[in-house]
Amino acid sequence: MRIKLAGGAALGVAAMLVLSSCGSGSGGSGSSGDQKASDGGQVTLKMVAADYGDGPGKPNSGETFWKGVVDEFQAANPNIKVEVQVINWNDIDKQVATMVQNGQVPDILQTGDYSGFAKDDMLYKVEEVLSPNVSGDMLQKFAEYGKVDGTAYGIPFVSSARALFYNKELFAKAGISEPPKTWDELKADAEKLKKAGVSQPFGLPLGQEEAQGESFLWMLGNGGGYKDASGKWAINSPQNIETFTYLKGLVNAGLTTPNPGTKDRKTVWEDFGAGKVGMVNGGPMSIPIFDAAGLKDKYGVAPIPGKSGPLDTTLGVMDWIMAFNKNGHAAEIKKFFDFFYTGSAAQKISDTYKLLPVTNGGIQKLSSDEKLKPFLDALPNASFYPFQDPKWADVNPEIKQTIGGAVKDDPAKVLGELQKTADAG
Repeated sequence: MRIKLAGGAALGVAAMLVLSSCGSGSGGSGSSGDQKASDGGQVTLKMVAADYGDGPGKPNSGETFWKGVVDEFQAANPNIKVEVQVINWNDIDKQVATMVQNGQVPDILQTGDYSGFAKDDMLYKVEEVLSPNVSGDMLQKFAEYGKVDGTAYGIPFVSSARALFYNKELFAKAGISEPPKTWDELKADAEKLKKAGVSQPFGLPLGQEEAQGESFLWMLGNGGGYKDASGKWAINSPQNIETFTYLKGLVNAGLTTPNPGTKDRKTVWEDFGAGKVGMVNGGPMSIPIFDAAGLKDKYGVAPIPGKSGPLDTTLGVMDWIMAFNKNGHAAEIKKFFDFFYTGSAAQKISDTYKLLPVTNGGIQKLSSDEKLKPFLDALPNASFYPFQDPKWADVNPEIKQTIGGAVKDDPAKVLGELQKTADAG
């Protein structure tokens, strides 16, 4: 968050198993069960969380973030101790599965998905561990995805979205006064940038890292998507074929990243930061990359252009937090969750990791940030991958592997093969 895109997402899952006792003097041991200290019935909550930072010892590490949150919470709630174990996204799912198998179930888990635990009746319902005023402030469209069979178990934790970044200096050099709103304007601006000597007018990452995300944004711009309005797979719809035909035209005209099907998002973002790219789709998490490269005040952010106008939606990304019911600490978990969402902790995540809030109140607090505003405005109407469909597990890896070929070969053929994967079985 490294957010995975939608559902285990931005929002990607984060760092080596690191046991830490955040805000308490003792180590985060692997013991579990209904723990109560002898000093006045103090309750210990065990939490497992993904690391959104650069790993142990780094200034933005998950341990550092959660220590600050827990210290503040424990000062206000001396009878509740919180021990946080931070694990990187690459290992967290496997580590948690092992904990569960060994009966060492945490009280709280923050990661990319909740649905498997909910189906196994291991989680508290959201209404049991979150006050109505807090749950009522959640972005409704996001909260709906936390439900299994109509009952909410997953609580949206952080979110992300996408928007268009453009290099103001390169735009001025090319005589472009404002960012494009339509595909025609985007192509015209890309041509001007090319004439002005910009090697990559539009950064187009269709490599394996996140081809499914870049493709989805372009599909949305033409009224398309991976499914149609009725919920049927529609990867090779006329709208999507037209979208990739347009993109292929940009590529053939030399207006994009060379060989976009082999380029990952991180590489293209780094090229934008280095001043080689005129425009690129990105998220709040790209801002630190661009700022570190020296572009701090040299880029603007705008809604992503669509065929006939700016997108009124965007790709939504979210990760989750949930509460396990084994240890019976619903009341204490509720205090911690309410503290997290109503205090400064949620905003600290945005400040530290450039991730976005999942509450209306959180959005309002950040609304004065000009660079975040296009993302915040798009969040309530976000669109998501069809990650609740079991077939997505088969389709998503195939998209990453092959959809980049749609701007090199026949778009109808490439999208048609993906449609076959979606329809199979």
